[in-house]
Amino acid sequence: MAYTISDECISCGACAGECPFEAISEGSTHYEINADVCQDCGACAETCPTSAINS
Repeated sequence: MAYTISDECISCGACAGECPFEAISEGSTHYEINADVCQDCGACAETCPTSAINS
């Protein structure tokens, strides 16, 4: 199952820069993870300053 980004996201972009699969993009209210591209590596979750990314 792909990681997801909750409403706690502050749209800092740190996660997008760390994703080796380029699965994260800026959405209308916060960053979003494309579940079809996400490989569950967890790099994004480790980088998030608000712990808004969960598996």
